[in-house]
Amino acid sequence: MELEGSEILKASPEQVWQALFDRAVLERSIPGCEILEQTSATEFSAVVKLKVGPVSARFKGEVELSDIEPLTACTLSGKGSGGIAGFAKGSARVNLVAQGDTTVLTYRADAAVGGKLAALGSRLIKSTAQKLAGEFFANFKAVLSAEGGAEVGQTHQDIGAGERAGSAL
Repeated sequence: MELEGSEILKASPEQVWQALFDRAVLERSIPGCEILEQTSATEFSAVVKLKVGPVSARFKGEVELSDIEPLTACTLSGKGSGGIAGFAKGSARVNLVAQGDTTVLTYRADAAVGGKLAALGSRLIKSTAQKLAGEFFANFKAVLSAEGGAEVGQTHQDIGAGERAGSAL
C-alpha cells in the first residue's frame, strides 16, 4: 500500500526539522502513542495502541531514520508487532521545502500489514492509514504552534552532524 501527501506548516524548515527529530513532539503527535523511547541517535522503540476496524491492538516496534539530508529530507523505516492482530512495516521519505514563511512537508510512504489486519481488506487498511496520517499532522501542527516553533528542540544539536542530540532523534 502506498500513501503520499503534503502539509503546509507555519514554521521555518529548521523549526520543522527540529520538531520532527524531537522525541517529546513525536510522542505527542503519533496517534495512540503510549511510549516512545530513543535507543540511539537515529532509532526509537515505541508502543502504540491502535484500532483498525474491529481489530484493536497494542503494537510494539522500532523506527529508524536513515538517508538523512539535514534540514531537507530523511527516510523513516519502521516495523511493529501487535501480537495476534498481526504486524505492520513500512517506510516513508519526508522532504522539507521553504515557501515564504512556511515549510511544505511532503511524504511518500509504502506499508504492508499481515495477520488479522491483512484480512480486513486493503480499502479499510488504506483509509485507516490516511486517517492516522491526518491525525499525526493535526497533532504535529498543534504541538508546533503551542511550542512557538522556534522553541521546539531549541537545545538540540544538529542531528545531521551525526551527534547524539539529547532527546532528539
